Amino acid sequence: QVQLVESGGGLVQAGGSLRLSCAVSGRTLRNYAMAWFRQDSGKEREFVATISWSGAITYYEDSVKGRFTISRDNAKNTGYLQMNSLKPEDTAVYYCAAGGLGRERHLYDYWGQGTQVTVSS
Repeated sequence: QVQLVESGGGLVQAGGSLRLSCAVSGRTLRNYAMAWFRQDSGKEREFVATISWSGAITYYEDSVKGRFTISRDNAKNTGYLQMNSLKPEDTAVYYCAAGGLGRERHLYDYWGQGTQVTVSS
């Protein structure tokens, strides 16, 4: 089995920063992309960012471009999402996922339980 565990969420004021982490454990995975999605209450889970196994390819949702940075450390089996200039509309539960590279949820086979990010105005 594969487990993904997110950490680093919390409450922050608008304009602040948070760094989310996603630790992957269990069965060894190779050549998988890592992604972050988010879901606010009453809304669909939406794509935020993804990164290829090598880190050479990244995609971002338009509203987070220039503010969020996705990265990974394969030696530590950990992915990261650095979030700067946070806005109240970034408030959501953030999920990490592992699987194929792309923006669609169905590409990802493994999901974490989520971490809450709340941005106050």
